[in-house]
Formats: sequence, structure tokens, C-alpha cells
Amino acid sequence: MNGEVEQRLWSAADQLWANTGLRPSQFSVPVLGLIFLRYAEKTYAEAEEKIGPVGSGGRRKVSKNDYIAEGVIFMPDTARFSYLQDLPEEENLGKALNDAMKAIEDENTDLRGALPRTYTEIEDRVLIELLRVLAPIDLSGDAFGKVYEYFLGKFAMKEGQKGGVFYTPESIVKLIVEIIEPYHGRIYDPACGSGGMFVHSADFVERHKKDPTKEISIYGLEKDATTVNLNKMNLAVHGLSGDVRVANSYYEDPFEQAGRFDFVMANPPFNVSGVDKDRLEGDPRFPFGMPRADNANYIWIQMFYSALNRRGRAGFVMADSAADSRGSDQLTRQRLVEDGCVKAIISIGTKFFYTVGQSCMLWFLNKNFDESLEGETSVLFVDARRIHRQIDRAHRDFLPEHIALLSNIFRLSEKRDVKGGEAGVAATRRVFPDLTYADTPGLCYRASSAEIEAAGWSLNPVHYVGAFDSDSSSSEDLRDHFLSVQGELELLNDQAELLEAKVREQGQSF
Repeated sequence: MNGEVEQRLWSAADQLWANTGLRPSQFSVPVLGLIFLRYAEKTYAEAEEKIGPVGSGGRRKVSKNDYIAEGVIFMPDTARFSYLQDLPEEENLGKALNDAMKAIEDENTDLRGALPRTYTEIEDRVLIELLRVLAPIDLSGDAFGKVYEYFLGKFAMKEGQKGGVFYTPESIVKLIVEIIEPYHGRIYDPACGSGGMFVHSADFVERHKKDPTKEISIYGLEKDATTVNLNKMNLAVHGLSGDVRVANSYYEDPFEQAGRFDFVMANPPFNVSGVDKDRLEGDPRFPFGMPRADNANYIWIQMFYSALNRRGRAGFVMADSAADSRGSDQLTRQRLVEDGCVKAIISIGTKFFYTVGQSCMLWFLNKNFDESLEGETSVLFVDARRIHRQIDRAHRDFLPEHIALLSNIFRLSEKRDVKGGEAGVAATRRVFPDLTYADTPGLCYRASSAEIEAAGWSLNPVHYVGAFDSDSSSSEDLRDHFLSVQGELELLNDQAELLEAKVREQGQSF
């Protein structure tokens, strides 16, 4: 999100902070509703220019169905952002906004009950200023996720971190999508938040010249009703629809998920305690039994595993601690490795999440074990902690060539062709000159099940990848060695910052 957009969102929040009784954690809903109108009008206007306004044409008049066929939200004239912005001052803008939301819901059944209708609780003069401030905003991709993340980060950080809940950074979602390649089938996210996994899956399908509305089916669960509504808005402005429901994924299984899905993508809450495991005993979603520790990480991992059909693929974000935890967790990892469904683990460095600095790992499962690899059971380990773009002191992301390199490491390890355009292929050639996979110290290693067993069934890449090889004295190798040392220093600094934050938090609790 660029500086101008952040400045405008900050101005919108200032208006709500100074002139309403809303709590900071409530700022996102009215603002996202207005951005939704702005987005919807933009896509509607593009479709209108292409097919003509309703009622135009020759013998066959343009109708609402033509707009629906274009995958856009049908917009009554009185619901358009520009119409509302131009209303005379004597009009009741709050009522007009509520009426606009109702009119859109009436015309678009997927959105019924999803749009905010609380604008009469905000003074018209504040709404007028919000419309003025937000009118120039032009976001792409997972716009709602970005804005939701922004408000969590700036005004509701404590709430956003409660229970280990973090918005999934866009570049991490893109990496997951590139590796599991959801071309066609049912996509499931039982911790779906504002819908970023779905939006980027559809974008992946579009980039491969196919229509996501025909190729993928979307299913999601989220326990917070407000976030489900944001999810539905996010899907709608991208021309998507899906079956997204309010449910607590631990205890509710409305889709009867076991063995049903082609793809699972998720960023579940990390290290959640307090789940009532007695309620889950015997549930087919948990074939390896309940973890003995008071930690839900392996409840989620089993949920993702069991949701896959026999050819299904999963990619999900997981806490670092899950890779090495002992007891029943270790036994579950052993079963997953021995079954051949763990395909890759990627370590991601700190500062990718907007609201917290912690690192994480990406897990990739595949029920369709590739027998072409001589039947061997192995796992690809990638240490990507040194790979990032530094946005500012507190935030990092992946550049497109980083995503291409990391996804191509996976493809090459499975003896498949590389992708990612010229820049992505060039980035991959710098590591693998002949585009053939090779274990690379400090970056990647393919470990056999015997090696993983010898390491206590750990799935932590650091146990396998090792350090960069700095024996060579060539200038390029010296440069690479300097960068690796610099990367190690950054990692140590990041770890120190996390420890300082924990000390401060514990100090405040006394």
C-alpha cells in the first residue's frame, strides 16, 4: 500500500476518531463499505463502457443479466459512489448510504446481509468528508485485506493479535498459490478472514488465460461475522462468489470436509490454547487423534490434511514451533512424512506480517504422491529467511522474482519446468544455471525420510539446509558471503527485537 493511500486512510480514521463514538477497532467497517462502493462503481463503469448502459442496444436491449455475465456487481444509479458524492447538502447522506447498500444487496443475492447499514449513526458532515478523502483511492489485488490489515495495524493491534490471528501478507499468499497451482477445482479455507487466498487464486487462474468463475469453486469458514461480510464484499468486487459461512472451524464442519477438496489454503491462528478437545474426539477430520499439548496447531494441520481428496494439495502458514514440537505432534509429523504427503517446508523471515514481527513456516502437502520420483519419500526444505525486500524498518515482502525463485525451486525438485517470466527464470538461473535442481547450502535441501527420522522427525529447514558455502575466494562469492553474513545479522537483530517485545509485554502484565 503506497504512502498516499495510507495518508488517506489515516485521514479517514482521524474523522472517525474525532467525530464519532466508534472504537478504533470499528473504524474498518464504514471505511471498507465506502471503498467497496468506490471499487464496485469502477468495475461497473468499465463494463458499462464495454456493453452499454441498461436499456441500450438494438432489438436485444442490454439488461442486468449482461452485467452479471461480465462478473460485476450490478449497481442501481442511486447506489453509485459518484451519485452519493454529488448529493445536495440538504439530503440525508447517512440514509442515502444505507439505502444504497440495501439496493445493491437486493440486486446481488450473494451480498445479502453483508454490507454495512450503520451510516445514519455517523454525522453527514463526517460522511461528506469521508467520501471526499476516499474518492481518489485506487487499490488493486486484495484491496479489502490490505485496508483491513492497515486498520488492525494502526488502530486495533491488540485485537488483531488476539489468539495469534494475523492477516496473511500478499506476497506470502502469492507464493502459496504459485506452489500449489489451483488451476481448477474446489478451494477451501477454514480460517478465511477477508478472503485474500481466494482473490489471489482467482488471479492465478486469470493469468493462465482462464475464467476463475468457471474453473474454481470457493468454500470458506470464519468465526467472525463482520469479517465474513468483508470477505463477501472482497469476492464480489473481484467478480467472484463463494460459499463462505460463519462457523467455528474447531467444532463445526458444515461442508463435511473430509476428502472433499482439491486445494486447501489457510493462515490459521498460531498456538491457540483452550480448545475443548473432548468435543473433537472421533471426528473424521482428525485421523491422527487429538494432540496431547494444549495447542491447536496440530488440530489445524490435521484439518487441512483430511480435507484433501486423494489428489488434493494444501499450502498453509504455520507457527515455527510446530516443526519441532514433541510428543503427539512428533508422532503426527512422522505419519505425515511416512505417508509421503509432506512435499515442502519453507522458512519465512520476520517482519512480513503487518501487525507482528514474528517469523513463520509454509507447509505444503500433496495427497497425490508423485511416483515418477522413483517412489522415494522425501521433503524439500527451503530456508528463505534471507530472501526479502526491505520496505521500511518494520516491514518486508517478496518481489515477484523472489516468488518465482522459491516456487521454481519446488518445481525443479519435482523435475518440472520453471515459470515466472523472464525475470523469474533469470533469478532461478542465478542459483541453478542449467535449470536442474541441486541441494544448495544455505538455501535448499531435499531430505529423505531416513534423514528426517534421524533428526527426530523435525520439519525445520535449519536442520537440513545448513549454512552458505563461503570457501570460494572469487569476488562474486565474497559478495554473496557478505550478504549471507548481513542476513545472519538481520536475523539476530530480528530475534532480539522479538525478545525485547516479549520482555516488555511480560513487564506490563505485573
